[in-house]
Amino acid sequence: MNEKHIDIKTDGEDMPTFTCWPDGDGPFPAIVFYMDAPGIREELYDMARRMASHGYYVILPDLFYRFGTIRFPFRDGNTRKIWQTAMANLSNTNVMDDTRVLLSYMEDQPQVKPGAKACIGYCMSGRIVTAAAGTFPDIFAANASLYGVEIVTEKEDSAHHLVKNIKGEMYFGFAETDSTVPSFVVPTLTAELEEYGTSYTLETHPGTGHGFCFKSRDVYDEAAAEKVHALFMDMCARHLS
Repeated sequence: MNEKHIDIKTDGEDMPTFTCWPDGDGPFPAIVFYMDAPGIREELYDMARRMASHGYYVILPDLFYRFGTIRFPFRDGNTRKIWQTAMANLSNTNVMDDTRVLLSYMEDQPQVKPGAKACIGYCMSGRIVTAAAGTFPDIFAANASLYGVEIVTEKEDSAHHLVKNIKGEMYFGFAETDSTVPSFVVPTLTAELEEYGTSYTLETHPGTGHGFCFKSRDVYDEAAAEKVHALFMDMCARHLS
Protein backbone atom coordinates (compact mmCIF):
# COMPACT_ATOMS: atom_id res chain seq x y z
CA MET A 1 0.00 0.00 0.00
CA ASN A 2 1.25 3.48 -0.90
CA GLU A 3 0.50 6.35 1.47
CA LYS A 4 1.20 10.05 1.34
CA HIS A 5 0.43 13.08 3.49
CA ILE A 6 0.43 16.27 1.45
CA ASP A 7 -0.65 19.87 1.94
CA ILE A 8 -2.71 20.97 -1.06
CA LYS A 9 -2.76 24.70 -1.70
CA THR A 10 -6.19 26.34 -1.74
CA ASP A 11 -7.19 29.97 -2.17
CA GLY A 12 -6.55 30.38 1.55
CA GLU A 13 -4.54 28.03 3.75
CA ASP A 14 -2.94 24.76 2.75
CA MET A 15 -5.29 21.78 3.15
CA PRO A 16 -3.67 18.74 4.83
CA THR A 17 -4.62 15.61 2.92
CA PHE A 18 -4.04 11.87 3.29
CA THR A 19 -3.88 9.73 0.17
CA CYS A 20 -3.40 6.02 -0.32
CA TRP A 21 -3.47 3.63 -3.26
CA PRO A 22 -2.50 0.01 -4.00
CA ASP A 23 0.90 -1.28 -5.03
CA GLY A 24 1.25 -2.26 -8.64
CA ASP A 25 0.45 -0.68 -11.95
CA GLY A 26 -2.10 2.11 -11.97
CA PRO A 27 -3.77 4.33 -12.68
CA PHE A 28 -6.56 3.68 -10.16
CA PRO A 29 -10.10 5.11 -10.05
CA ALA A 30 -10.43 7.73 -7.32
CA ILE A 31 -12.61 7.98 -4.23
CA VAL A 32 -12.97 11.22 -2.28
CA PHE A 33 -13.47 10.33 1.38
CA TYR A 34 -15.02 13.21 3.34
CA MET A 35 -14.34 13.11 7.08
CA ASP A 36 -17.00 13.10 9.78
CA ALA A 37 -17.32 15.86 12.38
CA PRO A 38 -14.86 14.43 14.97
CA GLY A 39 -12.21 15.00 12.36
CA ILE A 40 -9.03 13.43 11.05
CA ARG A 41 -7.79 10.42 13.03
CA GLU A 42 -6.22 7.00 12.55
CA GLU A 43 -9.64 5.37 12.29
CA LEU A 44 -10.32 7.30 9.09
CA TYR A 45 -6.90 6.42 7.70
CA ASP A 46 -7.71 2.74 8.26
CA MET A 47 -11.04 3.10 6.47
CA ALA A 48 -9.29 4.83 3.56
CA ARG A 49 -6.72 2.03 3.39
CA ARG A 50 -9.47 -0.57 3.28
CA MET A 51 -11.17 1.14 0.35
CA ALA A 52 -7.84 1.53 -1.43
CA SER A 53 -7.16 -2.21 -1.01
CA HIS A 54 -10.05 -2.85 -3.40
CA GLY A 55 -8.10 -1.11 -6.17
CA TYR A 56 -8.77 2.59 -5.65
CA TYR A 57 -6.88 5.81 -5.06
CA VAL A 58 -8.44 7.35 -1.94
CA ILE A 59 -8.03 10.98 -0.92
CA LEU A 60 -9.08 12.19 2.53
CA PRO A 61 -8.91 15.98 3.09
CA ASP A 62 -8.87 17.73 6.46
CA LEU A 63 -11.94 19.90 6.03
CA PHE A 64 -11.33 21.83 9.26
CA TYR A 65 -8.06 23.35 8.02
CA ARG A 66 -9.65 26.80 7.92
CA PHE A 67 -9.81 26.72 11.71
CA GLY A 68 -6.24 25.53 12.28
CA THR A 69 -5.05 22.04 13.11
CA ILE A 70 -7.77 20.29 15.10
CA ARG A 71 -7.26 16.76 16.38
CA PHE A 72 -9.28 14.86 18.97
CA PRO A 73 -7.46 11.99 20.73
CA PHE A 74 -10.66 11.10 22.57
CA ARG A 75 -14.35 11.99 22.66
CA ASP A 76 -15.97 13.80 25.56
CA GLY A 77 -18.22 16.78 26.22
CA ASN A 78 -15.41 19.28 25.74
CA THR A 79 -14.17 17.94 22.42
CA ARG A 80 -17.76 17.71 21.20
CA LYS A 81 -18.19 21.45 21.74
CA ILE A 82 -15.15 22.15 19.58
CA TRP A 83 -16.02 19.99 16.61
CA GLN A 84 -19.66 20.97 16.70
CA THR A 85 -18.60 24.62 16.48
CA ALA A 86 -16.25 23.87 13.59
CA MET A 87 -18.95 21.88 11.80
CA ALA A 88 -21.46 24.71 12.22
CA ASN A 89 -19.05 27.15 10.61
CA LEU A 90 -18.09 24.96 7.65
CA SER A 91 -20.45 25.59 4.77
CA ASN A 92 -21.24 23.34 1.84
CA THR A 93 -19.93 26.13 -0.37
CA ASN A 94 -16.59 26.04 1.47
CA VAL A 95 -16.23 22.32 0.90
CA MET A 96 -17.27 22.49 -2.74
CA ASP A 97 -14.44 24.99 -3.23
CA ASP A 98 -12.11 22.50 -1.55
CA THR A 99 -13.43 19.68 -3.72
CA ARG A 100 -12.70 21.68 -6.83
CA VAL A 101 -9.09 21.98 -5.63
CA LEU A 102 -8.90 18.23 -4.90
CA LEU A 103 -10.19 17.36 -8.37
CA SER A 104 -7.66 19.69 -9.96
CA TYR A 105 -4.88 18.14 -7.88
CA MET A 106 -5.83 14.63 -8.95
CA GLU A 107 -5.72 15.58 -12.61
CA ASP A 108 -1.94 15.86 -12.26
CA GLN A 109 -1.39 12.62 -10.37
CA PRO A 110 -0.24 9.75 -12.63
CA GLN A 111 -1.63 7.16 -10.23
CA VAL A 112 -5.18 8.56 -10.60
CA LYS A 113 -7.32 7.25 -13.45
CA PRO A 114 -9.03 10.06 -15.38
CA GLY A 115 -12.80 10.09 -15.58
CA ALA A 116 -15.58 9.18 -13.17
CA LYS A 117 -14.95 9.28 -9.44
CA ALA A 118 -16.78 8.31 -6.26
CA CYS A 119 -17.30 9.99 -2.91
CA ILE A 120 -18.36 8.84 0.52
CA GLY A 121 -19.02 10.65 3.78
CA TYR A 122 -20.41 10.06 7.25
CA CYS A 123 -22.23 12.28 9.75
CA MET A 124 -21.31 15.89 8.87
CA SER A 125 -20.23 14.77 5.42
CA GLY A 126 -23.47 13.07 4.47
CA ARG A 127 -24.63 16.50 3.36
CA ILE A 128 -21.28 17.17 1.70
CA VAL A 129 -21.51 14.02 -0.43
CA THR A 130 -24.96 15.12 -1.56
CA ALA A 131 -23.69 18.58 -2.40
CA ALA A 132 -20.66 17.21 -4.25
CA ALA A 133 -22.78 14.86 -6.37
CA GLY A 134 -24.95 17.82 -7.35
CA THR A 135 -22.14 20.33 -7.83
CA PHE A 136 -19.94 18.02 -9.92
CA PRO A 137 -22.55 15.79 -11.59
CA ASP A 138 -20.31 14.79 -14.50
CA ILE A 139 -17.55 13.62 -12.17
CA PHE A 140 -19.10 11.84 -9.19
CA ALA A 141 -20.75 8.69 -10.44
CA ALA A 142 -21.00 6.67 -7.21
CA ASN A 143 -21.88 8.43 -3.98
CA ALA A 144 -22.63 7.22 -0.45
CA SER A 145 -24.05 9.39 2.33
CA LEU A 146 -24.18 7.71 5.74
CA TYR A 147 -26.42 9.03 8.54
CA GLY A 148 -25.92 12.49 7.08
CA VAL A 149 -26.51 15.55 9.23
CA GLU A 150 -28.18 18.66 7.78
CA ILE A 151 -28.82 17.28 4.31
CA VAL A 152 -32.08 19.24 4.43
CA THR A 153 -31.96 22.72 5.97
CA GLU A 154 -33.34 26.18 5.31
CA LYS A 155 -29.90 27.45 4.32
CA GLU A 156 -29.46 28.79 0.81
CA ASP A 157 -26.76 26.21 0.07
CA SER A 158 -28.65 23.27 1.60
CA ALA A 159 -27.51 20.07 -0.09
CA HIS A 160 -31.00 18.87 -0.96
CA HIS A 161 -31.40 21.79 -3.38
CA LEU A 162 -28.70 20.21 -5.53
CA VAL A 163 -30.44 16.87 -5.97
CA LYS A 164 -31.91 18.18 -9.22
CA ASN A 165 -28.40 18.21 -10.76
CA ILE A 166 -27.26 14.74 -9.72
CA LYS A 167 -26.44 12.31 -12.52
CA GLY A 168 -24.60 9.64 -10.55
CA GLU A 169 -25.99 6.91 -8.32
CA MET A 170 -26.74 7.82 -4.70
CA TYR A 171 -26.86 5.69 -1.59
CA PHE A 172 -28.36 7.14 1.59
CA GLY A 173 -28.04 5.02 4.72
CA PHE A 174 -29.67 6.26 7.92
CA ALA A 175 -29.67 4.98 11.49
CA GLU A 176 -32.94 3.89 13.06
CA THR A 177 -32.28 6.05 16.12
CA ASP A 178 -30.65 9.38 15.33
CA SER A 179 -31.44 12.64 17.09
CA THR A 180 -29.31 14.54 14.56
CA VAL A 181 -31.69 13.72 11.70
CA PRO A 182 -35.11 15.36 12.26
CA SER A 183 -38.21 13.52 11.09
CA PHE A 184 -38.74 15.82 8.08
CA VAL A 185 -35.36 15.02 6.49
CA VAL A 186 -36.02 11.63 4.90
CA PRO A 187 -39.47 12.52 3.46
CA THR A 188 -38.17 15.82 2.06
CA LEU A 189 -35.07 14.22 0.59
CA THR A 190 -37.05 11.33 -0.87
CA ALA A 191 -39.47 13.74 -2.54
CA GLU A 192 -36.57 15.55 -4.20
CA LEU A 193 -34.96 12.31 -5.37
CA GLU A 194 -38.26 11.08 -6.83
CA GLU A 195 -39.13 14.38 -8.47
CA TYR A 196 -35.86 14.53 -10.39
CA GLY A 197 -35.58 10.84 -11.20
CA THR A 198 -32.32 10.32 -9.34
CA SER A 199 -30.85 6.82 -9.31
CA TYR A 200 -30.80 6.11 -5.59
CA THR A 201 -31.19 3.72 -2.72
CA LEU A 202 -32.35 5.07 0.64
CA GLU A 203 -32.63 2.79 3.64
CA THR A 204 -32.79 2.91 7.40
CA HIS A 205 -30.72 0.25 9.13
CA PRO A 206 -32.81 -1.44 11.86
CA GLY A 207 -31.49 -1.32 15.39
CA THR A 208 -28.72 1.15 14.64
CA GLY A 209 -27.77 4.52 16.07
CA HIS A 210 -25.82 7.49 14.71
CA GLY A 211 -22.20 6.47 14.14
CA PHE A 212 -22.86 2.78 13.53
CA CYS A 213 -20.10 2.46 10.91
CA PHE A 214 -17.23 3.33 13.27
CA LYS A 215 -15.57 0.55 15.26
CA SER A 216 -14.50 2.98 17.98
CA ARG A 217 -18.09 3.90 18.83
CA ASP A 218 -20.27 2.12 21.38
CA VAL A 219 -23.01 2.07 18.73
CA TYR A 220 -20.87 0.21 16.18
CA ASP A 221 -22.97 -2.33 14.30
CA GLU A 222 -20.74 -4.71 12.38
CA ALA A 223 -23.46 -6.16 10.18
CA ALA A 224 -24.77 -2.76 9.09
CA ALA A 225 -21.27 -1.34 8.64
CA GLU A 226 -20.18 -4.27 6.50
CA LYS A 227 -23.34 -4.04 4.42
CA VAL A 228 -22.67 -0.35 3.76
CA HIS A 229 -19.05 -1.03 2.82
CA ALA A 230 -20.04 -3.78 0.39
CA LEU A 231 -22.76 -1.64 -1.20
CA PHE A 232 -20.38 1.24 -1.76
CA MET A 233 -17.64 -0.97 -3.18
CA ASP A 234 -20.19 -2.51 -5.55
CA MET A 235 -21.25 0.98 -6.70
CA CYS A 236 -17.63 1.90 -7.34
CA ALA A 237 -17.01 -1.32 -9.29
CA ARG A 238 -20.03 -0.69 -11.49
CA HIS A 239 -19.42 2.99 -12.21
CA LEU A 240 -15.65 3.54 -12.10
CA SER A 241 -14.35 0.62 -14.11
